[in-house]
Amino acid sequence: MVQASAASAKTLMRAVLRDNRKAIAAEAPDAAERAAALFPPDRFANVRIVSGFRAFADELDPWPLMRRLAEAGARLALPAVVGRGQPLAFRRYAPGDPLAPDAAGIAAPPPDAEVVRPDLVIAPLLAFDRFGGRLGQGGGYYDRTLAALRAQGPVFVLGLAHAGQAVARVPMDAHDQRLDAILTETAYIEAEKDL
Repeated sequence: MVQASAASAKTLMRAVLRDNRKAIAAEAPDAAERAAALFPPDRFANVRIVSGFRAFADELDPWPLMRRLAEAGARLALPAVVGRGQPLAFRRYAPGDPLAPDAAGIAAPPPDAEVVRPDLVIAPLLAFDRFGGRLGQGGGYYDRTLAALRAQGPVFVLGLAHAGQAVARVPMDAHDQRLDAILTETAYIEAEKDL
């Protein structure tokens, strides 16, 4: 019963939040650069591999942050959908490398690119809360992927969003993976413990 209500709440939220994100993005065209400038590099000095994503529609673009991390010595990766219901594969990427459609038709490093395990995953989202709750697009790819990564060892998950995408509480199911922190154009926010 709880799962059904959380799923229903998420479906309703997604429609509203997509429109909300579009309006927010139009008001702050420089938000990605501002967010990257607020990233605390000392907190992530040991990051070796960072996975970003290719911004879709009005998602906050991770490239300014990824560029900053690459300049500090991190190797970059991008996620690729390898099949429905499967975790994402993180493939090594450098600006200018070729991209090819993955199993979902999204431009990603091709299948022959090196598969890597990131220390830091920059995750897209529709909404977040101060407890690290994340509402994604609804395919479950990041939840499956983050669960698999965390089963192998530590990984830091950073949600990247406009400050206006914050909500009081994201409805969470048992399988939903929380963010460790959120970066917006106004702040870097460590997730609070959910009591």
